Amino acid sequence: MAKKPLKHADRVKVVYNQNRWKRLEELRSEAIEMMDPLKKANLPCMVHGSIARGDVSAKSDIDVFVSNPLSSFIIESTLERAGLAVDRRILVQATPSYAAKGYMELDPQRVVSFPLMKLRLVERDFYRFGGEATLQMLRSNQRVIGVDKRLMLIEPTAQGHVESSIVGRENMVAKLLNVSVETVLDRVHALLRRDEVGRTGVFIERELGPEETFEMVLKQLADENPAVRRRLKLFGE
Repeated sequence: MAKKPLKHADRVKVVYNQNRWKRLEELRSEAIEMMDPLKKANLPCMVHGSIARGDVSAKSDIDVFVSNPLSSFIIESTLERAGLAVDRRILVQATPSYAAKGYMELDPQRVVSFPLMKLRLVERDFYRFGGEATLQMLRSNQRVIGVDKRLMLIEPTAQGHVESSIVGRENMVAKLLNVSVETVLDRVHALLRRDEVGRTGVFIERELGPEETFEMVLKQLADENPAVRRRLKLFGE
């Protein structure tokens, strides 16, 4: 069951047990294995979400994000040279106003994603909102503050974390996370709406065939769909 947003919640201290610390160590070790070859190839990348914050669970997955629009061939070939074979490739555009992104699945729990066009500020801030960590931060065991899908602010501590609801505190949270207030309000609205009406479908989700490239499929979609074409033209590649 998906985590439900909490509109009101007391500030709570959470203490991790040994299994949770072990799970965090394992996930971070796998993330380092994925990020290291990308970093060596000068491809800017980071991991975001619970792995960056530290509040992992048995269901946590690894999403390594290459933050700049780069050649999908370079990203995929870099992974494969490191022995990280890509199993599935999926192009996703969540809404007509959001950038299209490429997702390279190594397996259902490990994904490398990247934008296929320039991100708007609110889109880039999404990763800071949830918490993001670089390869160096993972190696030095740093954890970051961020917001989970329950709209709870996760503040790491030596014993685990402290959590508190961000609803009604959007301006303060924006300053704390160094993101725009628009970003915080956007995420609060989206997650509360999802809780009320259920998860809605994405604008475009297209799995690529063996001979297709992300760039080829994006061009086809832009030729066929005016909304894709407008988003691509508005912010460029």
